[in-house]
Amino acid sequence: MEIQQTPQNALSHSTVKAIINAPIEKVNIADWLFNLPDAEYQKCSVNHIAAGFTRTPDGQPMSINVEMIGDALIVQHYVATEHRPDYCRMLSVSDAIGKNGRTKVQVLWELKATAIDANTCEYTNEIHATATPEFLDFIKEHGVALAQAAAARQSASDVHNHEETPLFAKSIELKALTGNYGI
Repeated sequence: MEIQQTPQNALSHSTVKAIINAPIEKVNIADWLFNLPDAEYQKCSVNHIAAGFTRTPDGQPMSINVEMIGDALIVQHYVATEHRPDYCRMLSVSDAIGKNGRTKVQVLWELKATAIDANTCEYTNEIHATATPEFLDFIKEHGVALAQAAAARQSASDVHNHEETPLFAKSIELKALTGNYGI
């Protein structure tokens, strides 16, 4: 069940855009994401550790991503709540593992392509992190204020998103133009 982000539970919101030099008709974000090889995912950030694809028990596409965000190891179980060639909405209750232990955060990842002209698209990589009740209990137990946790997550998420977004765009572009990944 999705937790709606409010000022009382918001951890971060990062949006970064990059250019895809390919016509929108050739771009297929869902196909790119659901077939993304582990090595290609790793090339898109020094903090990407592993990626894989599976399905939920009811058949929904699921991307499993392991990465470092700041000083936390994040294991994401992104379920596709909406997916089409120009847009994927991926929702995860992610494991966050840090020096103080393990907890859970909700992460909404939106990947969008919008036509600019006949040969160019704009790629948008948008990430919302929301505190789960378990996360709120975890930070309270460790004497960390939500504002402090949110500031750290916002900073780390922005840095990560600025690194991966242009590299995701280049990977999507290559797949659109050649049918292959860059690995």
